[in-house]
Amino acid sequence: MSVLSPQMVASLEENTSRSEELFTDFHRHPELSMLEERTRKIVADQLREYGYDVQEIGGGVVGVLSNGDGRTVLFRADMDGLPVTEASGLDYASTATQTDADGAEQPTMHACGHDFHITAGLGAAKLLAEHREGWPGTYVALFQPGEEKAAGARSMVADGLVDKVPTPDVCLGQHVLTTPVAGKVAVASGPVLSTAASARIVVHGAGSHGSMPHLGVDPVVLASAIVTRLQTLVSREISPSDFGVVTVGSLQAGSSANIIPDSATMLLNFRAYSEEILEQLIDGVERIVRAEREAARSPKEPEIELYDRYPLTTNDSGAAEVVRQGFLEQFGEDRVEEMSPATASEDFSIVPDAFGSPYCYWGCGAYAEGRETYPNHSPLWSPDLQPTLRTGTEAAATAVLAHLAQEG
Repeated sequence: MSVLSPQMVASLEENTSRSEELFTDFHRHPELSMLEERTRKIVADQLREYGYDVQEIGGGVVGVLSNGDGRTVLFRADMDGLPVTEASGLDYASTATQTDADGAEQPTMHACGHDFHITAGLGAAKLLAEHREGWPGTYVALFQPGEEKAAGARSMVADGLVDKVPTPDVCLGQHVLTTPVAGKVAVASGPVLSTAASARIVVHGAGSHGSMPHLGVDPVVLASAIVTRLQTLVSREISPSDFGVVTVGSLQAGSSANIIPDSATMLLNFRAYSEEILEQLIDGVERIVRAEREAARSPKEPEIELYDRYPLTTNDSGAAEVVRQGFLEQFGEDRVEEMSPATASEDFSIVPDAFGSPYCYWGCGAYAEGRETYPNHSPLWSPDLQPTLRTGTEAAATAVLAHLAQEG
C-alpha cells in the first residue's frame, strides 16, 4: 500500500510536462542569494493559482492551505542560485548573469539543485491542493531565499514568519545529492549535515623593500605560520572519534615580488557535527592567530570576522521515522537508503528552531547509476532531469502526507 492514492499518482503523471517546463525555466533563469525576485513572483503566482493563501516574508514566499482539523506540516524549498559559469552542456543551460549585492556582474547558475527543490515543492503543493479529500489539516509550503549565504532563513524569521503562519507540528526539507542514485531517497535520524562558519582574518605587518626585510614585519610569513599551525587544531586538539575541518580557502597579500606588504588576508571555513566542536575550532584559530601575531612582532591587532554561520542539521528521530516508513510504503525497500552524514551545511533548521518544531531533512539522488557525477556547486553539475524531478516531487508529497496522517 502506497502513501499516495492512485488518483494522486495519476495526477503526478499528468503534471509531468508542466513540472519539466517549470524546472527548465528556473534553471535558465537562476538568481543570486537574496535577489530572487523573478523566482519569488513565479512561485507566488503558482501557489495562488493552486488556491493557497500566499504571503511574501523576508524575501521568501509562504503558501498556506487549510483543510479542516488536523496536524500542521511545513515543507521548505530553497530558491537561490550561485555565482558560477555553467559548463554542463545541457540544452537548457544557464547563460544568465546578475549584478550581486556589491554591484559586480556575476555569472549565475543553479549549480546546487535548488531549481529541483523549487519545482518539487510546487509539484507537491499542487498535488495536495488537487486532492484535499486525501488528507486533513494544514499544509504550509515555504520557499526560502538566500540559503547559499546562510541569510534566507534568518531573514524570514526576522520578518515575523513565526507570527504570520500557523505553527507546524513538524518541518520537512530535502536536497538533491550525488548519492544515492537517481530514483532513490535517503533518510536518517540524528546529524545529517554539519554545522559550519566562515572567517575573514586580516593580519598586519610593516611594509618594506624586498631587499631590506629586517626593516619591516612580513605579514606573508606571519600568515603562512598561522596556516601551518592551524593544521594541529584537528590533528592534535580534536579527538579522533570526533569530526572537524578547518580549511584556509584563500590567502592574499601584496602585488609585487620585491615589496613586503603591510597586511595579509585569509578566508577560513569550519565544519563540525557538533556546536561544541565548532566553537573549539573557532576559539583555537583565534588563539593561534593572536599568538603568532605576537611572535612575529606584528604592529597591530589582527581583525577576525565570523560570517555565514550555519547550524547543525540533526533530524528528530520521531520525525525521521515517520518519513522513513512513508518512503518504504511509497517507494519500496530497494529505493530507500540510510543517509550518511555529509559535511555540507544548511540553514534549513533555523526555521523549525524558530517555531520550536521537530524536523526531518533527507536526500534524493541526482545521477543515474553508472553515469559520471559532478558535485553540487560544480559548473558541470547536471543531474538527470528524470527520474530526479519525479522522485523529488513524490518524496516531498509522501513525507508531508505521512506526517499529516499522524494522530495528535
